[in-house]
Amino acid sequence: MTDDASPIFIGGPDRCGKTTLRACLVSHPRISIPAVGSNMWSYFYGQYGDLGREENLERCLAALLRYKHVRCLDPDPVRIRREFAGGPRTYGRLFSLIHRHHAEREGKPRWGDQTGLIERYADVIFAEFPGARMVHLLRDPRDRYHASLELWPDGKGRAGGATARWLYSARLARRNLRRYPGQYFVIRFEDLVRRPEETLRAVCVFLDETYTPAMPAMTGAPEYREKRSHGRALQPDESPLSDEFIGLYRRTIPPPELAFMQRLAGREMVLFGYAPDELHLSTGDRMRLAIDYPVNLARMAAWRSVEGLQQTFPSIFGRSPGGNMILPVGDVARPAVVEASR
Repeated sequence: MTDDASPIFIGGPDRCGKTTLRACLVSHPRISIPAVGSNMWSYFYGQYGDLGREENLERCLAALLRYKHVRCLDPDPVRIRREFAGGPRTYGRLFSLIHRHHAEREGKPRWGDQTGLIERYADVIFAEFPGARMVHLLRDPRDRYHASLELWPDGKGRAGGATARWLYSARLARRNLRRYPGQYFVIRFEDLVRRPEETLRAVCVFLDETYTPAMPAMTGAPEYREKRSHGRALQPDESPLSDEFIGLYRRTIPPPELAFMQRLAGREMVLFGYAPDELHLSTGDRMRLAIDYPVNLARMAAWRSVEGLQQTFPSIFGRSPGGNMILPVGDVARPAVVEASR
């Protein structure tokens, strides 16, 4: 098995610790993973037809080169075209060339990719890369919801959308574990921050890599290490991880929303070690729950419907990045700088 045939994919919902795990893994001398999610599978897979046709390849490559998360990898379109012509003309191989070239520039033999909900592409990825490994991050859905509200605080049925997204990922985690034993690994964000060395040692065994103490210290991602330290003075080999964000939902999420999430996701929560809280709802809380319940259910159904269309018919209903993430045509030659999220 060659390193190019055994890439590492980090998946899971947003706000579940993918960037944190990435900072640990790139502190290994052999592993390269971009600081921001490439999102190539989410936004480009299957949307341009058969890449064996030159015009489809050029349309796809042009779109990739205008996307900031790809531009920050400094891809070389001339080299990509030349090497792509010498092998299978698949989306996975096109994406892999961009990642592999980036890893080469970093002097590392093994490339990886972190992308939210990349677990939805597990079948295609493992068919494309039989030696690939996928690490799936899960987090208590209530804390994940709390963290997401920092970015997206408004909207009707917001608890329904958050629950749908977490359930979708959690069910894919169980399904993919059954289908790809030895290639798929699920870790909880809580275990990573509470027991970083123990958890990262297990990840290294799964990846068939040698554990190094630099990984929990995140020495290979100094900016992220500084961000996670929150102003604390750290020893050189000290991990910046802490459990201060665990359980914050109890201070911020209204009881009716917690009740909805626990009722709809309770079974999956227990399967992954997240115990539902005992909630004492006031009369006002019960009224709010009754009013919001159908709205949240509708939001769940809408999210599932859209997800199904996007996944099944990418060339028609494919996902697309926000306009602020697309470079103007005249700026394609300039490297893009994108700040990694927390």
